[in-house]
Amino acid sequence: MGQLALAAKITHVPSMYLSEWPGPRQGTRQDAVDGHLEISRRCRALGVDTLVVFDTHWLVNANYHINCAPHFKGEYTSNELPHFIKNMGFEANGNPELGRLLAKVATEYGVETLAHDNTTLNPEYGTLVPLRYMNADQHFKVVSVSALCMAHYLNDSARLGWAFRRAIEEQYDGKVAFLASGSLTHRFAQNGLAPEFAFKIWSPFLEQLDKQVLQMWHQREWKAFCEMLPEYASKGHGEGFMHDTAMLMGALGWSAYQGDVEVVTPYFGASGTGQINAVFEVTPQDGSLVPSAMASRAEGYTAVSARL
Repeated sequence: MGQLALAAKITHVPSMYLSEWPGPRQGTRQDAVDGHLEISRRCRALGVDTLVVFDTHWLVNANYHINCAPHFKGEYTSNELPHFIKNMGFEANGNPELGRLLAKVATEYGVETLAHDNTTLNPEYGTLVPLRYMNADQHFKVVSVSALCMAHYLNDSARLGWAFRRAIEEQYDGKVAFLASGSLTHRFAQNGLAPEFAFKIWSPFLEQLDKQVLQMWHQREWKAFCEMLPEYASKGHGEGFMHDTAMLMGALGWSAYQGDVEVVTPYFGASGTGQINAVFEVTPQDGSLVPSAMASRAEGYTAVSARL
């Protein structure tokens, strides 16, 4: 049937858009833009038809949600950083069929998910910034998934990603890319200090934390990484509480994952936060392994385990 053809952890820093315009920041995020262009090139070469974006700027308070409207078009200004992103035009085709399928299968596996194919809701900039560079010609269809999850457990997000892959491989006729759109550590520079930290990480602790995680990725220490993800999200001020990362890892097989990671945009600082574009090798997923929904829920977050 279908195929998860590419999986990646990507940046969506609004300074990418800002760097398009004349001024002192022009061209300063070209490395991040080039990373998006490279991921787009690979998706095209692999025959991907739809980009599924786990968007850490789409805040939800209950359930998981999928924006799969038939078409998206408009202008976007960020309510968070209107001086960085203003009047940014966007247009893309959606994929209602795939969105409904993903929601159905995730719900069947115990993670209640709602697909919105008849909606005026537009994507947030965790989706729109990557699309600006990956899909300027509207080559791909687009589905956006809520990943700023305010009252959710990371284990449920891992199960969601696992179920999404099952849906694609067992019931979808096409090729899909999963893009976890969010940072590594995400401690913004204190108000008034943003210019000073435009290209820096907020603290040595957070920078070393990120670099240790990247070393674990390169050494394929996936079991240890999955075990530490809840604390990494908490102590690293994880964007969207790192639900996008849990979704991505769930789709790849969670702690059973054995694949490699290729960095296409090296780690960089942006307004205090840690950013990267990295492509994860898609290896066969053991369909008998399901991220457990029964893991410990201590301290307001949970670890995720894989069990038969």
